[in-house]
Parts: sequence; C-alpha cells; structure tokens
Amino acid sequence: MLENIEVTIYAEAQNAMQSGMTKGKYWKVRFAADQTKYNYRPMNWTGSSNTKQQLNLNFETKEQAILFVEKNNWKYQIIEPLVKKLKPKSYAENFNA
Repeated sequence: MLENIEVTIYAEAQNAMQSGMTKGKYWKVRFAADQTKYNYRPMNWTGSSNTKQQLNLNFETKEQAILFVEKNNWKYQIIEPLVKKLKPKSYAENFNA
C-alpha cells in the first residue's frame, strides 16, 4: 500500500516580515498531492480520500530526513533553500561619489 509514495524534502523559508530565527531551522517532508479529489456539487465542497497530504514531518537535519525517507523506500525530491547573500553596508557609503 505504501510502495509508490512520492515526497518532497525542503527547508521551511524564513518569513519576510520577521527577523526571528525559528523558521528555516527544520527540514520538512511533505507528501505529494494526488489527483483523487472529488467535488460535492450541492454544497460546493472539494474533498479527497488521501489524508497523507495533510502530514508534514519535521527533522533537524537534511540527512535525517533523507534517512527516514530511504528507510521507508519512498521516492523523494530535495529542494535546497536559497541562501541570502548579504552585502556589507555602512552609512558612510551613502556619501561616496
């Protein structure tokens, strides 16, 4: 039953509105959404019989996440986080000609 599962391993992105270090600390394993959705027209609801896509597993390192996924024989894809390049700036640079 669990042989053809596809997951994505990624690091959660930092929130642009906050400078805290909480997010981006963990690696997540997210199950791929499948196409078994259905529509219930009288109430305009959309549903799915697959509950795996509601799960997010957290790991402290990328290696731990990969080990867990490989142990369960799941296909996986890794999305590397973007590294922000900071240029050192100073107030005095505003006045350079």
